[in-house]
Order: sequence, then structure tokens, then C-alpha cells
Amino acid sequence: MLLSLSGKAQKLDSIPVLLTDLNMQIETTAGINSMYNFDFKRADAQFRSIRNKYPWHPLPYFLLGLSQWWRIMPNIPNEQYDHQFLMYMDSAIMTAENIYAKGSKIEGAFVLSAAYAFKGRLYAERKSWTKAASAANNAMNYLEECRGKEEFSPEILFGDGLYNYYIEWIRENYPMLKPLIMFFDKGDKELGVQQLKNAANNAFYTRTEAQYFLMRIYANDLNDKANALFTSEYLHKTFPNNAYFERYYARLLYTNRQYITCEMICKDVINKIDSAYMGYEANSGRYAAFFLGEIYSARRKTDEAEKYYKKCIEYGDQIDAQEMGYYIYSVLNLGEIALDRGNKKEAKVYFKRVKKLANRGDRSYKTASNYLKEL
Repeated sequence: MLLSLSGKAQKLDSIPVLLTDLNMQIETTAGINSMYNFDFKRADAQFRSIRNKYPWHPLPYFLLGLSQWWRIMPNIPNEQYDHQFLMYMDSAIMTAENIYAKGSKIEGAFVLSAAYAFKGRLYAERKSWTKAASAANNAMNYLEECRGKEEFSPEILFGDGLYNYYIEWIRENYPMLKPLIMFFDKGDKELGVQQLKNAANNAFYTRTEAQYFLMRIYANDLNDKANALFTSEYLHKTFPNNAYFERYYARLLYTNRQYITCEMICKDVINKIDSAYMGYEANSGRYAAFFLGEIYSARRKTDEAEKYYKKCIEYGDQIDAQEMGYYIYSVLNLGEIALDRGNKKEAKVYFKRVKKLANRGDRSYKTASNYLKEL
């Protein structure tokens, strides 16, 4: 059910522009920072206060929806926040349509574009490709109306950058989706990265989102380890209780072989899980425990390595991640530890489990098979 609009919205003769208003940015700063630092209670209280002050404006509804989105981020398969997220984004769309119809076309179109884009992200994560394509099309139609408006340019560059980069990325990585996006304009990945950099440096509302996407693009697509790690470190230090940012930082530290700092960050993640910090749960623990197992294994601290490999498996069992790589390699490594200790019976149990969980073509499957042949 959509949130109802106050009658005040119907009485406004002219719509003041709030997104570029410095006072509005000051009012929202604390809430936005709290949201990205996973203090959702404080963030939502701030956003509701803004909604009470400006019930006719779409921004507070959009921010309340974004707050739900960041609850989803640490464990995407968890759907418990989907309903609230969609409700707030639909309310942002409804209020944005209202101010758009009353003459505030640029501001209305900007929020409409952003709200539809985030709905598209969720639908894509849920593999609802038709809904995702429809939402993306709506987002692009409204974004077109905002282009060339200097007062909104850094924020708009975020949307442009995402489109330019990911429309080509989708064509390259998901050819089965080409029929859904065949009527979309072509993008430009290099230009998209430059636009995201501009938004990351100059935007207000979309700055952190742009930094998040740049971090992922640097790490996963461009193999730019230095910039990926730099951006990740900045995000973690700016928002130290953001479970997603801290987990990603741990991963990049591990892949960059910065094991001392990685060890510290991974232990911090696990301590926060044990202390029930918001957003810190088994998925983040699975990463952290595996990295610690690998670090201690390399240092030949076998007992510590065994402890964390088992912990990785425990976290994986909590979220049914038994077929994921970190889980399988934890089982394989426990088999190797048992074999080194001369416990062939225990080692066989672990290696047989690896063969059951892994695909035949995987290195873990082949390694476990070789061990079983030797035994």
C-alpha cells in the first residue's frame, strides 16, 4: 500500500526546488551518513522528520526506500526488506509525479529516474528481468528530461554513468537479455566510468552510490587493484559500521596480499557479528572466516586455520551456502589438515564431501578426487 500524501501537497501553487537547496542538504546530511553507517534507526528518524516537514516532496520517501535497500545489501538473497523498499520507492514515484505535474518537471523527473532505477536493481537481483527492463526504461525516459540542467548535473551524471557502463556490460555478460534491451540506446563504458568519477567527486545525494559502483567496476571489471582498494578503504573508514563496505574491504585486502590489515578487519567483522551489529551476519562472516583460515594456514598456524575454516562452514550452513567456493574450499582445506595429521579416516570424510558439493570441472573436485585415489 502506498503512503498517502498530505493535503498540503494539493494546495501548493508553486513547487520550490529542494534537491539543490543548501538547507535541505544540511538537513539530510546526518541521516544519509547514519544510513550508510548502518545506523538505520537514527537515519529513518531523520528522514521521517523531513517527511513531516515536506510531506509533498518525494525526497524523504526516496531516502526511506534507500535505507531499506542498504538493509538488503549485506545479504542480497534475503527478501525480508523487499516489501518496505518497494513501498517507499512507489511512494517516492507517486509524490514525484505530483510535483512533476504541478510544474517542477526537472526535480520530479530526477527523483522518478532514481526511484525507477533502484526498483530495477532489485528486480534484476530477483531475476525478474522483464520488470527490471521496464523499470530501467522508465528511469531512462525521465533521466533524458534532466540532461543539460546545470544545477542537477553532478547527480544526473551518476545515472548517465551507470547507464553508459552497464548497458554495454549487460550486452557483454548476459546475451540472453539482448531481446529485452534491444531498443535501449547504446552506451559507452569508458565514458560511464568518467561520469561516475565526476559524480563521486561532486554529487551530494549520489556521491556514495557512485563510489560504491566505481569500487566494484575497478575490482571486478577493470582489474584496477590500486583504485579498487583505495576506494574501498575510503568507504570503510568513512562508514566503519557498514557491513557490506567492510566485507568488501576485507576481500580486497586479501586479494592484494595485505594480510596483516586483512586479519584485523576480518576479526572486526566477526566480533561485530558476535555483538549483533546491524547488517553483520553469516554472509559477511563466511568471507571473514575463510580469509582468516587462509592467512593462518599460510603462517602454518594449523589450529587457528582449522578453527576459522570450521567457522566458515558454520556461517555457510546458516545461509545455505554449501555450494559456494569459500565453503567448499574450507571443507577441502580441513581434509588436507586432517591428512597432514595422519587422520586418514577424517580426511576421507572431508574429501568425499567436497566431491558431493563441487562441480566435476572445478579444481576442488579434481583435488579431492586425487586425494581419495591416494588414500
